[in-house]
Amino acid sequence: MNESQVAFIVLYLIYIAVTVLFHNTCFAYPFRLLTTFLHEISHALACWLSCGSVRAIRVFNNEGGVTQYVGGCRVLIIPAGYVGSAIWGSLFVMFSGGKRTATGVAGTLVGLLLISLCYAPNRTMVLLNLGYAVVTSVFIYLEWAVFSPILNYVVLFYGAFVGIHAIFDTYQDTIRRTVLRSDAYACYEQCPCCLPKCVGIQWGLLNVALQIFGVWVALMQMSDECQDQGWWDCIASDNWDLNAEKLWEWEERTANTARDWVG
Repeated sequence: MNESQVAFIVLYLIYIAVTVLFHNTCFAYPFRLLTTFLHEISHALACWLSCGSVRAIRVFNNEGGVTQYVGGCRVLIIPAGYVGSAIWGSLFVMFSGGKRTATGVAGTLVGLLLISLCYAPNRTMVLLNLGYAVVTSVFIYLEWAVFSPILNYVVLFYGAFVGIHAIFDTYQDTIRRTVLRSDAYACYEQCPCCLPKCVGIQWGLLNVALQIFGVWVALMQMSDECQDQGWWDCIASDNWDLNAEKLWEWEERTANTARDWVG
């Protein structure tokens, strides 16, 4: 493990600790609203992908939100909020490991923040989206024109906070209690064989798994083997294939060592 990977892990753990400790404070309020926006824009993206029409996207100051749409596939749109938040958290962590990838995911966020303002936003969402669009754009400029790395740290924090908050949100709204108007209950109405709390548990486990996957991919990007490779070349590289013969030899050596200790 090289210095970049160690620094990434330490910073990620610090971000997780900060998120857990200050999750319910006023400091975290803007980031909780960001997670709500990502929840709602995920509903909208699922609607568009299933050929539906989005009429309004709104985020409220009580950290709630609503996406009004017509048509589309409800089986895809309903779970897209919590699942989408998990995916966004994973993507932010995953792409924080490189300069171009961090810029790409930050630019995508800015684009979605601005595009969503075309769909009947309320005052809270206008202020939220414009604020995050400006701040994120400033960090993109600083990354390429003034100092690097800085955007990587911002994107990593977005990912850590969104991922952890999504886990808390999923637990509070779908596992700890059953809310009749929640997405989990709506999923239950579409598929009665899966109770709302069961749906919430699946979403929570998915969120944890995606966070772990995002960390793993980010560490791969910063590895010595991927230093001179592009993002996709690194992911598709043979460096990460398991060598069955070497694995078997390692198991044999381990077994022999254990026998020697017992003997």
